[in-house]
Amino acid sequence: MVLEQSRRTFLRTASLAAAAGLTLTDEALHAATAVDDSGASAGKPVPFQVFTAASIAEASKVLQAVPGNKNLVDTKELPFSVVLTTETAKSAKEFEWHEGRDHILQVLEGDTVYELGGVPRNGRNTKPGEWLAPESVGSTKMMLKKGDMLVIPRGTPHKRSTAGSVTFTLISTTGSVKGS
Repeated sequence: MVLEQSRRTFLRTASLAAAAGLTLTDEALHAATAVDDSGASAGKPVPFQVFTAASIAEASKVLQAVPGNKNLVDTKELPFSVVLTTETAKSAKEFEWHEGRDHILQVLEGDTVYELGGVPRNGRNTKPGEWLAPESVGSTKMMLKKGDMLVIPRGTPHKRSTAGSVTFTLISTTGSVKGS
């Protein structure tokens, strides 16, 4: 029940943040008390973060000069992480999929191609809950451009290829879903 409520709360929050164009920086860190769906305190206060458009633009500028990742939210107290990424001329060699993570990705600048779904062939387990395969038969290829958002549910094979440059925000849930 608690995992379902946490997941439901995260999915509601993530979609509202994405719709508002928000990405959760270290700039405006405040203490807030986490509450469950009934409004009761859920325990230890969890800090909230606000990332202004200006702070994201600045972080994006830094990453465009030196492509890579900037972890915006990555704490064991929350059931998700948020990463700002810029990559140039980079392609995954294999499909990956995860038993305990979902991804929500939004392209901020540039474009990238995703191959999604299908049936993985010759897959191998790389660590608990993490898998790689050289191919996924029947996958769908799609171009994502600035403003596009992609939701990749856990268990979905996926790989990314970027010919030029892309900057995106990636929200990854962590943990397992009750009943899975």
